[in-house]
Amino acid sequence: MLIGSGTALVAATYGLVRLAYGLFLPDVQDSIGLGDGPAGWIASGSSVVYCIGALVGFVLAPARPRTAVVLAALTAGLGVAGMAASTTPLVFGTAAVVSSAGAGLASPALVRLVQRDLSAERVNGAQAVVNSGTGPGLVAAGVLALVLLPDWRVAWAVAAVVTVTAGAAVLLADRAAAPVPTGTGPTTGTGRATDTERRPSPVPPRAWFAAHRGPVLVALLLGAGSAAVWTYGRTLLVDAGAPTVLSVVAWIALGTGGATVGLTSRWLGRLPAHTAWARTAAAVALATLGLGLAAQLHGITLAAVALVSCALFGWGYTAATGALISWTTELDRDRAASGTSVLFVVLVLGQALGAAVAGSALPAVGAGPVFVVAAVVVALGVVPALAVVPALRGLPALRSPRRCPARRSSPRSTPAEPAGDAASPPRGTR
Repeated sequence: MLIGSGTALVAATYGLVRLAYGLFLPDVQDSIGLGDGPAGWIASGSSVVYCIGALVGFVLAPARPRTAVVLAALTAGLGVAGMAASTTPLVFGTAAVVSSAGAGLASPALVRLVQRDLSAERVNGAQAVVNSGTGPGLVAAGVLALVLLPDWRVAWAVAAVVTVTAGAAVLLADRAAAPVPTGTGPTTGTGRATDTERRPSPVPPRAWFAAHRGPVLVALLLGAGSAAVWTYGRTLLVDAGAPTVLSVVAWIALGTGGATVGLTSRWLGRLPAHTAWARTAAAVALATLGLGLAAQLHGITLAAVALVSCALFGWGYTAATGALISWTTELDRDRAASGTSVLFVVLVLGQALGAAVAGSALPAVGAGPVFVVAAVVVALGVVPALAVVPALRGLPALRSPRRCPARRSSPRSTPAEPAGDAASPPRGTR
């Protein structure tokens, strides 16, 4: 129940709410007169509020994950309901910005619940499944668009209901979770390890932040470069003359690509996190470039390039964010939830910057050049991962000697076998 409901909450807060903004944007613009520039600033503001939600989760989730789940479901559900009911750009933009907080709150809360409720040998696989919910959520959003567009209001009303329902299901599943001994530290009467024993100090040491310089840098570049696709991917296809059905199916292909990360998890799991990052970020750069070139194509060639590029982007982005989770876990597994929050905050701050710049440049230079520059920005993140960052991959002194075995944990465990297990880091995907 926890795995299924947690996956549904990720699918809702990310795929149906936060990342579906770009999918429905052309129809929203036609309906309420929203321009490209303001649309970019709304996406930027949404990214900032996502970061605020993630920072709240950073502080709240380790001790009160259920409260974080409630806040995630309410902000995402009520925000998207406000989007569905809006009639002016101001109301729509405000609701869209508020709705993004839900995804930022959901991620650290679910990481903590999975670690707390499941036995160590099950945690890695559970994290991988829960964190891959974004892909199915994007597919669901695309299906709703195919069935309902141009009636985008009903689509987001459905998203609101699904989000609140998924949040309630997570709370019920957590309460019903079977008590299991974790094998670390004292346990309560239910058999669960106590939070005070399992939770590290709330503020990481300075060395922890220093060790994360590399992941922070590449996360920022991925966020800035990927914003063009998330915000204006469908707009590019519509402006290039693609029919509505093709532009929506391309979005479904993007979600399907994200959902297939599980098929490559064993291959990626055999790689150190920084290597997995370099390969998946390169895929994102290539896919973004492909979409930029697609703006100059027509007919069947446009359709083929768009579908392949979107599927590759969905796989690369989802797998790359999973590599970030693995990377911070290799650095300090006891603070995996905190590291996930920090890196996702930086990732989305990059998206805020990228969306604002892309929205401002789009009317002046067109979508093609904007997407080419975005691809270059993502590609820049591959270089430090290959050349500089490996030296910063691990600081054994950061690991708690109480929690970790004497031998160094292997970075080659599979993404399907994740966090909380002292012998292997989690390989989640988001």
